[in-house]
Amino acid sequence: MRVMDISVPIENDVASDPPFARPRIAYLDHSMTIDRMQAFFPDLDNSKLPDGAAWAMEKVELTTHNGTHLDAPYHFHPTMNHALKDGGERSLTIDEVPLEWCFQRGVKLDFRSLADGYVATADDVETELRRIGHDLQPLDIVVVNTRAGERLGQADYVSAGCGVGREATLFLTERGVKITGTDAWSWDAPFEYTAKRVAETQDYGLVWEGHKAGRERAYCHIEKLHNLEKLPPSGFRIACFPVKIRAASAGWTRAVAIFDDQ
Repeated sequence: MRVMDISVPIENDVASDPPFARPRIAYLDHSMTIDRMQAFFPDLDNSKLPDGAAWAMEKVELTTHNGTHLDAPYHFHPTMNHALKDGGERSLTIDEVPLEWCFQRGVKLDFRSLADGYVATADDVETELRRIGHDLQPLDIVVVNTRAGERLGQADYVSAGCGVGREATLFLTERGVKITGTDAWSWDAPFEYTAKRVAETQDYGLVWEGHKAGRERAYCHIEKLHNLEKLPPSGFRIACFPVKIRAASAGWTRAVAIFDDQ
């Protein structure tokens, strides 16, 4: 078995999110925490520890949408499955997402040639599936490799890559896909492009259209994946179990691709 990391690290001073939403990590090294150990051992000082070293730890300020994370249906809309049930039903939060969704056969769609801001359609998805010869099955985890993958950490990362529209998202979920993913900042097209389309058309249905497709059919997606250009189109599994945060809209995940090399 071979395991490939397809996650990004949570780190300081990297353009992985808009400036107002970036994580902050304070690093406390072994010389800075003796007071914390003294809460349990009042007479302890550094001289009584091997090499004078206490413990290392970090204090982190972040949202559930920093780093590589799995969005729950609740993030998209308070209700879900309107296409399946009159009036829909309460959306799942991240602690309620079925774990069997999170460890399934993976398939990669290569959309790196699509322009920044382009909104991928159902036809784009069908064309790529035919090109790679993949027969989509229920619970397949479908990840999209965009140009944004090569821009992580650069000033234009948040505005890079294509998005996946409502039509394409429903194409996948109607066929039983429950988890999708992207190496871009968002499953939808970068907001600066959507804002221009909305200004031109006054069609506010374009806002977050890929996410809002989850109102019709429940699904999750992984954002800020990494190394997708190193994946083959198929022949691997993806594990993306989220951190279990009560009633949350998302959870961080160490997403990995798993190959059975035999």
